[in-house]
Amino acid sequence: MNTDNAERSALTIDGRTLSYVDFGGPGRPLLALHGHMSEGMSYAGLAARLAPDWRVIAPDQRGHGDSDRAAEYTREGYLADLEALMDHLGLRRAALLGHSLGAINAYQFAARRPERVTALVNGEGCAELGLDGSNPLAFVLNLPQDTGPSREAFVARLGPFAPFLASAVRERPDGTWGLRFHPQDIYESEDQVHGDHWADWTGSACPALLIRGTAGGVLSAEQAARMTARRPGTRLVELSTDHFLYANDLAGFSDAVRDFLASVRS
Repeated sequence: MNTDNAERSALTIDGRTLSYVDFGGPGRPLLALHGHMSEGMSYAGLAARLAPDWRVIAPDQRGHGDSDRAAEYTREGYLADLEALMDHLGLRRAALLGHSLGAINAYQFAARRPERVTALVNGEGCAELGLDGSNPLAFVLNLPQDTGPSREAFVARLGPFAPFLASAVRERPDGTWGLRFHPQDIYESEDQVHGDHWADWTGSACPALLIRGTAGGVLSAEQAARMTARRPGTRLVELSTDHFLYANDLAGFSDAVRDFLASVRS
């Protein structure tokens, strides 16, 4: 994939850096929000496939990628970051796309600031989750929370998680190597995103696309059907892949997003 036009920039929010990648181009703006343990650059493939019609701008959400850790990971905090980014970019309105955590952030922002959102793409973002009190990301607390002297040494410490998280290892300013996120932050953020969010999911009226993975996604067929039925103007697309939609079926995900956005007026 070609990321030559991608430009990394940052803004400061209450003394904390929020980094973002602007993939550039003349198209309409599409803000793309990643899920837990990911980062904005993960949307490079999607950005290339949507160009030149759409200019994808993807932040590293708080505590991820090149963005600083935050004091808290509340719903309000994530949404405030998104609004600050839009203000920084001079975007009065934009289309929002999100995956998992990012999808919930996107539809909650659309519900609370509907005048700023032209369209919504929800990839595997449930309207209710974690109501049993469990945290499916509890395993992250077993990951190294410090750094290592080299990439190879740190990856070796990841054990069975190395094949999945090796790409999340990066060099720090002091020359040591570690994860691009802090495990404790991820655990707390997952706890904070749990709840009954039906009022937010149904709280906006812009056109929406809901994308579900049928081969191991977290969004059940039953909940996806209810989400589509209860929110007018919502289109459902199911892909034969798992929760990591745009990583494991980039072509299918991109085609669905492009076709949906083509029907949206700015």
